Amino acid sequence: MPKVLLHICCGPCASYPVPALREEGFELMGYYYNPNIHPFIEWQKRKQGLEQYAEAVDLRVIYEEKYNPVEYFQNISYRESRRCFICYQMRLEQAAHIAKKGKFDYFSSTLLVSKHQQHELIHELGKASSEKHGIPFLYRDFRVGYKETGEISRAMGLYRQQYCGCLYSEVERYAPPEVRKLLK
Repeated sequence: MPKVLLHICCGPCASYPVPALREEGFELMGYYYNPNIHPFIEWQKRKQGLEQYAEAVDLRVIYEEKYNPVEYFQNISYRESRRCFICYQMRLEQAAHIAKKGKFDYFSSTLLVSKHQQHELIHELGKASSEKHGIPFLYRDFRVGYKETGEISRAMGLYRQQYCGCLYSEVERYAPPEVRKLLK
């Protein structure tokens, strides 16, 4: 059975890819690495939601336990317009590194499930990380299960976030228009 390290951003986003990949015959291990999530309480809620989901579906997960958004902020400073590129790249590079080190056959990401993420960019960066680290990126267009993730997560009582996780997306979601336009 081929082994896949699945980068996971949160419990709800895992709720479609995990069963879909298992049905294809893959053995999965999750990987929670998300230095972009801000503030700490949000990071913690997403981690707890994943722990709840993982326990319910018998999914083993590697958790990057330390909360350290410093690297993320250092990488995007003065490059805020490219923050999504940098954020995806950081997480996919780290997932590829861990997958290679752990002798997995593939790596993938639940980022591919959200209709709000830049799907083609994630696919492109997954392939680039694959080439750099010498481990195949398992691409699937999980967006077909996006609606299902909402249904599953509500039924399971998982924490459901309202923004992608970074400070900028929180501002884009909640701030008044005059503040949001400063991010452009």
